[in-house]
Order: sequence, then structure tokens, then C-alpha cells
Amino acid sequence: MEPERERTGKHFKKGRKRRRAPNTLVGAAEAMRARWELGERQPEAKKARLSAILFAENCEVTHDQLCELLKYAVLGKSSVPKPSWCQLFHQNHLNNVVVFVLQGMSQLHFYRFYLEFGFLRKAFRHKFRLPPPSSNFLADIIGLKKKQATRDQSKMGEGCPDCANFVPTKCNGSITDNSPLFGLDCEMCVTSKGRELTRISLVAEGGSCVMDELVKPDNKILDYLTSFSGITKKILNPVTTRLKDVQRQLKSLLPPDAVLVGHSLDLDLRALKMIHPYVIDTSLLYVREQGRRFKLKFLAKAILGKDIQCPNRLGHDATEDARTTLELARYFLKYGPRKIAELNLEALASHQELLATGQELRNTAEVVQQPNTSVLECLDLMGQKLLFLTREPETSELSSARNCETVKCLSNKEVLEQARVEIPLFPFSIVQFSFEPFSPSLTEEMNKRMRIKWTEMSTVYAGPFSKNCNLRALKRLFKSFGPIRSMTLVLETHQPHLCIQYEVLEAAQLAIESLDGVLVEGACIKVQRPVTELTLDCNTLVNELEQDSENRGTIYLSGVSETFKEHLLQQSNLFLGLEAVILPKDLKSGKQKRYCFLKFKNFGSAQRALDILKGKDWKLKGRHALTPRHLHAWLRGLPPESRRPPGIRVIPPPSEQQALQALKVDHPKIAAWRWGRKIGKLYHSLGPGTLCLILLPGTKSTHGSFSGLGLMGIKDEEESNTPNMCL
Repeated sequence: MEPERERTGKHFKKGRKRRRAPNTLVGAAEAMRARWELGERQPEAKKARLSAILFAENCEVTHDQLCELLKYAVLGKSSVPKPSWCQLFHQNHLNNVVVFVLQGMSQLHFYRFYLEFGFLRKAFRHKFRLPPPSSNFLADIIGLKKKQATRDQSKMGEGCPDCANFVPTKCNGSITDNSPLFGLDCEMCVTSKGRELTRISLVAEGGSCVMDELVKPDNKILDYLTSFSGITKKILNPVTTRLKDVQRQLKSLLPPDAVLVGHSLDLDLRALKMIHPYVIDTSLLYVREQGRRFKLKFLAKAILGKDIQCPNRLGHDATEDARTTLELARYFLKYGPRKIAELNLEALASHQELLATGQELRNTAEVVQQPNTSVLECLDLMGQKLLFLTREPETSELSSARNCETVKCLSNKEVLEQARVEIPLFPFSIVQFSFEPFSPSLTEEMNKRMRIKWTEMSTVYAGPFSKNCNLRALKRLFKSFGPIRSMTLVLETHQPHLCIQYEVLEAAQLAIESLDGVLVEGACIKVQRPVTELTLDCNTLVNELEQDSENRGTIYLSGVSETFKEHLLQQSNLFLGLEAVILPKDLKSGKQKRYCFLKFKNFGSAQRALDILKGKDWKLKGRHALTPRHLHAWLRGLPPESRRPPGIRVIPPPSEQQALQALKVDHPKIAAWRWGRKIGKLYHSLGPGTLCLILLPGTKSTHGSFSGLGLMGIKDEEESNTPNMCL
């Protein structure tokens, strides 16, 4: 059964023809036309861009997959594998990467306050679901978790040593300017209990070696670390000296006022399991920016003009290293910090690191192909650092990383102010805002109300119908707009009405647009949604969903057959710009459902396809999409009984009502509006070719976990996809 009156859609006007120029201006017009045609023939400048083809169903992206994209954005296809879940074209035209993390927010927050997140939903075409957050979300997306686990296994017992088991050197004399200096350097291996001593060298002032001993560890050796220590199984096999022998010998050699000198001396003393009161650490003596340390090899060359730890030699020479630390300490004591400052060691080190990076990139392609490589390691290979802006008080693996510039702020406002200044200076930035999460009980109530809201938005009331109406024909009519979850006859009214609950929001909206005010079986019916406090803003919400950047290039179709896809591909020349065909299946039977979504590159291509598919040859019903694909899994899980019976008045629970009345700055509803606008202003200040990700990590508590949400786009790419309304 078809309605007796069909609505006529609006038609776009054809473009106007170019006016012929007056005769007096023919020469100028011809010259202008020539320049225009020449410019048209020139190839467009390449821009980095992302594909819209993510997962056809869930669009859930794991933290590891997110890390894949970030690594590829840094290094490109020549060094790391391509992301398995999306495509990044022209990576070499990518200028910056900026990741905004809205800590304490989830997908639930985004759709609960959808209208408040104005900028984010309009600016980013690509949206995807994230799994519930892990214990360290940032470490996961950067790829530090696996590396940290591997490192922890190889450093068991190296963390905070039990100093009660350490042996003192018994050097308790008073030190003076004439106290003797001793250079110390140790080499270690990895055993079943962690790192243990394999060699010790002690050098007195003047350069004479007073102690050079190989040491056999007490536990099974797992890695000799030969490339650093020079120690091999063959060298260590005949050795009988143990750690306790070295401790005894060292105590007897050192005078009461001895000062030990070394580079990162704490590691040597841990390996020796000894405590000494008077030390000079050259890695701390020569201070570098951001708490980083110069390498001993660099200081030897820059300060002393010496080449040590040569690459053509197997391992380091512990005696040479110990002697070098002594000379560096004497140099500092002689000339002081002012002379050191004049050498500008930081600039010299940065220059050398950049030169070394080129060689490392040529030699390390196989290294970064390993799946455990982190984003920080990729940046390190490029001679670059990561900027991390946060208001979180605790220190994570990320903030303590060597090539991570961490700026800790006191508030979200300060994070934003610092971001404006610092982001242009770094190729890769993570900006973390932190918001107070809802209490678990309020979050659960919010989730329940959101599920009810989306269900009610997908429900329509239609009528009135005559008392002898053909229910079978009516069901066939309403089913033509999309799959129906339930249809009930309402007899509370003078004349019968139907309550139809659709599986997808698009079907309900299409039914309203097609049948409201139409004659059906001789009666003019009204088709509308239930009116409750949750649907009062429904028209506004539907309009905004249609304008969502992800939905602008997607259309919904109802009435498709099992051969629809094959038919579509056979006439692909009619559907230019088609990127994806999404054919949902019934979860129980596995059969294809009679509706689908088609994803196009832009709004214009989608509109042209919609006009064709609704025409006389295809005879399908459809409209522009309203629900991003990552929402379908959530909406499919809504139980039918979650819709409230009509006529019952429900007010917000006191906890939420009070929270909304308070309107605190960090309340998610206000934060969504305020910080969406602030991030928008910051985004507009970013340069072209910036890959930008907005991550809501999700929330987790004993009461349940809520999935996160990711939005991403490339600055300028989104602008180039702006639909042309004059088609």
C-alpha cells in the first residue's frame, strides 16, 4: 500500500552560464581564460589525507591499532608497517601530529551531551569506538606497555634495591680539597635475578689502574650484554672471583677520605651492592636540559678531545671509561661551570644527534619493523621529541621517558595556554585535559536514560486509522522504511493508532518525513515521536546528526535485496566516490537485512547517488544517514522493554538534577560546551597538514566500564571535503 500523496523534494538550480565579455575586453578575457585553463591543467598539490573506510560494523579501534597509526604518521611506510585499520595517504606531506586526551570522558558523555560538543562533531569526519580504558591509557597508545614489560623482566631487582643488604666501604674520614679521587666503572650482565656485576675497574688520580677484575655472577646468566661489556661466555668461564671478593678488596683499597667518581655512578654502586658517602657523578656534573644526561662518549670528545667506546672495538673498556670520568671531574673542578657554559654543549649534542639520526635511519629499518616499537622510539630515530602537556599529578612512563618534554600544569586552563605556545615547536604533541568523572551510580543512571532516549527517538506513533483498517497492509507500509523491532496497536484513543519501534533511527525519521500529513486508507494521519522530556529537543538533535561530518557523506537505504551489492558494483560508473557498502546481517540467522548504508567521499556524491537510487529504476527508499557506524553496536543492544510506557511523567533523578543546576565548570555538560569551543579555537590555530586526534578514553569502575570514543582528521583535508551545495 502506498500513500495517496507523495512529497516532492527540492531541486538544486543549475549553475549559470558564463557571460560573454564585451568586445572591448576580449583580449583581457582571453588572457584570463588562458591563465585559468593553465592553472586547471596543473596538478593539485598533494595533501595528507585519511581514508573513511574503517570497520564496516563496529568501528572499534584497539589501543594497539591506534599506536600503529601514530607510528606510521611519524616514520611512514618505508620504516614501519601500514596501519591495519585505516589508510593514511601522502604521509610525507603530514606536518604535525596533535593528540588531545579528554581524561574522564567516554562515548557515553559525547552522545549524552552531543549538542554541546558542537565543534568536535562537525569538524572531524572520522569517528571510532575505543575499548574501555586500561590501567595506563597513554602508555598503551604510545606503545610503551609491551616495551616496559620486556624491560622489567630484564631488570628484575634493579629498581629500588634493599640497601639493608648493601656493604658500606667504611670510608668515614673528613674530606678536604686534597682528598683523593678514584674513577670507577662497572660492566654488568643480565641474570635470572636481574643485572649482576661482571667487571670492575678502579683508577687512581694520575691514571694508574689499581683494580681491574672480572667477576662471575652468583646466578644463571641470561645475557652477557657483550656489545656493551665486551664480556663473553669464553672470557668468564675460568673466572672464580665473586662479588663478595670484590667488596672485600675494594674496602681495603679505598682510604677513609676517598671520593668515587663515575658516570651514572648509582648503577655501578648498585651492581657492587655497596654504599659510599662521597661521590662525584659526571652525568649530573655536566647538566643538560630537561634533566637528560649527556653520554660519556660525547663528553669525552667535546671536553677532552678523546675518542672512547670506538665502534670497531667489542664492548667498552671499563678502565678507559673510569679514567675518562676522572679527567672530566678534574676539568670541571679546574675551570668551573662558567667555562662549561661557554662550550654550549647542548647545541653541540643536538647537532651530533641529528647527524647520527640519518645514519641510524639507514641502519634501523629492520628494528622499527618490530611490533613492539614505541612511538617514542620512532621519534627518537627522527631526532625529535614528544611534547606532553598534562594537569595529572602522577608521573607515568610517558612523562619519565628520555625524549619526552613533559609540562605539568595546575589546571586545564593552564594546559590550554601552554598548548598555544608549545605545540608549534614540536612535531608530535599530546595534550591531556582532566575532568572529574560522574559518580558510578550517576553514570549508570545517565547510561540508562541515554538508552531510553535513543529508543524513543526510533519510535513513532501513527494515526488515527479507521477501526476496520488493514493491519497487514499498514505493517507492510511502515516496514518499507526499515526493520521494525515491534509494532503495537494503541486502543486508548478514540480511533486506533500504531506504535512502531524501528531498529535504526533513520527508518523512524524516514517514516515521519514520508507519511506525516499523508492520506492513508482515506484518513489524513499524523506520524510523530512520543513526547517526553528526553525527546523535547529531538528535532534539533536530528538536524545536528544529519550535519555531523561523518554522516554528511553517508546515505541510508531501505528495501535492498540480497543481490543489491552485485547490481550496485555492475553500475559503479553511476556512483562515483563510493567508498564503502555496509550491509548489516541478522545476528542470529546471519542473513542480510533489507537495509544498508553507503559511504561516499563527500556530500555531493552521496546526494547524487541518493537521487538515482530513489528513482524509478531502483525504487528504494532512503535519506542521509543520522547514526555514525560505531553507534550501531550500542543501539542494537537496546532491549525492547527499555522504552517507557506512554503517559508516565518521569523527572530527572535528584542527583543529576542537582548536578545540572550547580553548573560547575568541570561538570561534563558544561565542560563539553566550554572545552569543545576552546579546543576548536586551538585547532584553527594549527598549521595545514596536522593530523589531529581527539580521544575520550572511556571510564572504568567497579560498577561497570564504558567505551571510549576517538575522532580524527587532518587540517585542510576536512576543509577540502566541505560539500558544494550548488550541484
